Amino acid sequence: MKKFKRIGVLTSGGDAPGMNAAVRAVTRAALANGIECIGIRRGWQGLINSDFVPLTRESVGHILSRGGTILFTARSDDFMNEKGRQRAVNTCKMLGLDGIVAIGGDGTFCGALELSRLGVPVVGIPATIDNDVGCTNYTIGFDTACNTAIECIDRLRDTMQSHERCSVVEVMGRNAGFLALYVGISVGATAVLVPEHEMDFQRDVVERIQGSRLAGNTHFMIVVAEGAGSAVELGKKIKEAVGMEPRVTVLGHIQRGGSPTARDRETATRMGYYAVKSLVEGRGNCIIGTKEGGIVEIPIEEALMMKKHLQMDRYEIMEAMQFGSTINKVN
Repeated sequence: MKKFKRIGVLTSGGDAPGMNAAVRAVTRAALANGIECIGIRRGWQGLINSDFVPLTRESVGHILSRGGTILFTARSDDFMNEKGRQRAVNTCKMLGLDGIVAIGGDGTFCGALELSRLGVPVVGIPATIDNDVGCTNYTIGFDTACNTAIECIDRLRDTMQSHERCSVVEVMGRNAGFLALYVGISVGATAVLVPEHEMDFQRDVVERIQGSRLAGNTHFMIVVAEGAGSAVELGKKIKEAVGMEPRVTVLGHIQRGGSPTARDRETATRMGYYAVKSLVEGRGNCIIGTKEGGIVEIPIEEALMMKKHLQMDRYEIMEAMQFGSTINKVN
């Protein structure tokens, strides 16, 4: 078994709360095994450009509670071509890196797969607020993003209730509705729109507002994932359909910021530890995931083929909370 002397760690793609906790865990787990750790700044592009910083116990000592990523993040068009990937391999050789830990989402893991095919052992750690990585039950950043959105919506509800109004809130989630549905249930939304379910405006919005009004409510909360449609356009349609002018709020990138929750810090720490363990024990070329509360390793190629499906039965739960029965059941 190859003895590891030095590894690199990078963050790539969209930032997520808890990435710093993962960087810290990788660094300290490596040092505990007598392995040096090098931080690669600005993702795969940084590996191409040899943009790095040595990491020590002290340099990662106060980042556990910080949002964002101290290593910065970027997307890399250069890494998409063979020439760019070969430059990345050359950087690994020049720095003496025996392996890489890559923290990010599916795009990051596609890059990890290509690098592993060129002989560099890579382990991936899933970190994205969308929670849309198919091979793991949970991705770092999801819980913090949900709590941020919930806090914002709770504040909006206070003023919507006072003025008896409708609020349309757009949360992140271009291709996945995990964040929108989880948040929607948590704030008692009147309706939730997600990209996985084709919207019927009359059924999914108008009738739910009407049903909520008939149940005695005078204020309404509509949560929409960005991939399910524009909150602004939805607000215009609601005004036409029910004669009420909604207030539209797009939460945007505020959901990516902030100090990570306990769940994200603890999960990131466990994943970082097991990522180093996988490299040291000679496995590598895998993604570290969670399943039923435990840590699992999935080969990168297999992991990238796995899909995660939104639990649509949660709509039934949401409807029961609103109307006392599961009307308009979603199949």
